[in-house]
Amino acid sequence: MNVVTHRARAKINLTLEVVGEAGGYHLLRSLVLSIDLNDKVVARRRTDGRVLVRMRGMGSERIPEDKNNAVRAARAFMARFSCAGADIFIKKRIPIGAGLGGSSADVAGVLRALATLYGVQDEGALKEIADSLGSDTGYMLRGGAALLSGRGEVVQPLSDVPKLHFLLLLPKEGVSTAACYKLCTAHSRGEHTEAACRALVAGDIEGACKHFENHLLAPACSLNGDIARALALARSLSPLHAGMTGSGSCVFALFPTKRAARAAQKKCKGRFRTLVATSIT
Repeated sequence: MNVVTHRARAKINLTLEVVGEAGGYHLLRSLVLSIDLNDKVVARRRTDGRVLVRMRGMGSERIPEDKNNAVRAARAFMARFSCAGADIFIKKRIPIGAGLGGSSADVAGVLRALATLYGVQDEGALKEIADSLGSDTGYMLRGGAALLSGRGEVVQPLSDVPKLHFLLLLPKEGVSTAACYKLCTAHSRGEHTEAACRALVAGDIEGACKHFENHLLAPACSLNGDIARALALARSLSPLHAGMTGSGSCVFALFPTKRAARAAQKKCKGRFRTLVATSIT
């Protein structure tokens, strides 16, 4: 096998509760889902030991190499497994700075593509590399529905979760995750996340919606006023729930069907960039 293609999927945080701090990091409890929005990762073998990463789309061309986690992931893989190198191309579709996990998805996508290309099956080593590059990157290796805890590196998969359909509203500007956490004063024991997980696994979507809570919403709105405006628009569309994923700036509206999400999309009249997405479990 000389060429491998992998779809690196975005995620949505249905809940995000800050439950403490340790070692300079915020500890959290979060219910997350993969969605069918994805970046395309193509890896091709080289023979000279070099690894070259190119990205296109969503402004990714402007990311400095020393700050590009996809590059770091590729180099870490090569160092760990002493492989013969690779050319990697990433077509970005996941918006940057939106709270959809685009950087983490690309780390996971690069690791998965290279592992397939070179026949690496050491899941523990792959997660170790992923965890070193971001709090939720280990989760992104497998995706699906999961309960995240710790810094996001502790992953508890959830089974039998129903498909969920979202309208995503995307403000033009993103939000600094570090700045968002710095402003966050909310704290809990993670009880909303636990209740949302139980309800969703039981198939009770409306019951789960009652517990969707994001402690970073207020800080994100203070940093980017368009988030509050997108949220107001989302709520006016009569969804099952409207909220924000991660530290923003993407707002989501949850609908019972994809058809309902597409109908709501037509009502937005170009005020925000919009996408319709469905969960992948």
